[in-house]
Amino acid sequence: MRNLIAALVVLVLFGILADAVLFIIDEREQVVVTRLGEPKRTIVEPGLNWKAPFVEQVHSFDRRLLFSDADPAPIYTQDKKNLIVDNFARWKIVDPLKFLRSVQTIFGAQSRLDDIIYAAVREELGKRTLEEIVSGERDQIMTAVTDRSRTDAADLGIEVVDVRIKRADLPEENKKNVFDRMRAERARQAKEYRAEGEEVALKIKAETDLEVTRIQSNAFQKAQFIRGQGDAEALKIYADAFQQDPKFYEFQRTLEAYEKTLGQGTTVVLPLGTDFFKYLGQSKK
Repeated sequence: MRNLIAALVVLVLFGILADAVLFIIDEREQVVVTRLGEPKRTIVEPGLNWKAPFVEQVHSFDRRLLFSDADPAPIYTQDKKNLIVDNFARWKIVDPLKFLRSVQTIFGAQSRLDDIIYAAVREELGKRTLEEIVSGERDQIMTAVTDRSRTDAADLGIEVVDVRIKRADLPEENKKNVFDRMRAERARQAKEYRAEGEEVALKIKAETDLEVTRIQSNAFQKAQFIRGQGDAEALKIYADAFQQDPKFYEFQRTLEAYEKTLGQGTTVVLPLGTDFFKYLGQSKK
C-alpha cells in the first residue's frame, strides 16, 4: 500500500512537472516564449515544445484570419459633405513578437486598427467629392485605404488583408437637401447635353443643305454646258447641210415645220399663194 501511494505521488509530481515544462502548439496558433517578461523565442510550427518551469511563460496568438468591425464614424468629403461611414477589416498576426511588444492582445490590436483604418478612410474620402464617392470609385478608394492601413499596421506585427465600407450615408437631416441638389445638377447637365446635341444637329443640317445646293448648282451648270454643246453641234450640222444643198436643206426644214404645225385634225387658214405650203400644192405633171 505504501508503495502504491508513493507511485501515485511520483506520478502526480511528474504530471505537474510535465505541465510546467511541456506545451503543445496546434496549427491554429503561434507563440512567443518569454523569460521573466523578456521575449526569448518565437514558435510558429505546430508540435510539442518545452519551457523552463516557473521562469518562462507562453503567450499564444491566433494565426487565423481575424475580423474587426468598427463603429460608424463621421467623415467629411472634399466638398464639405458629412458622411457617416461604417467599415470593417480582415487582418492577421504575421509577427507575434512585434504584436506582443506593441499591442499584446486582440482587444488592443482592434483598438489600434480602428484608429489606423479610420485615418486612412478619412484621408481618402477627404480627397474626393460626394458625387465621386457614390458614383463608382468605391473599389479604388478601398484599395488605397487597404494599402495605407497595411503599411501603418506593419509595425504592430499585423497584416491588413482587406478593408471594406459597409455603409456610407448622409446624416438624416442632410439627405434631402443633398439629393435635391444632385438631382438639380443632373437636370442642368442633361439640359446642356440636349442643347449641345441640337446645336450639332442644326450645324450638320446646314452643312448638308449647303452641300446639296452646291451639287445641284454644279449639275445644272454641267447640264447647261452639255445642252449648249448639243445646240452648237446641231447648228453646225444644219449649216453644213445648207452649204452642201441649200434647196434640199430648205425642203427638209419645211417638212419639219409641217410636222410641228399640222397635227391630226388641225385646221390652218392662210392666204392663197403663201410660200409655207408651196410643197403641198405641187402636183405631178
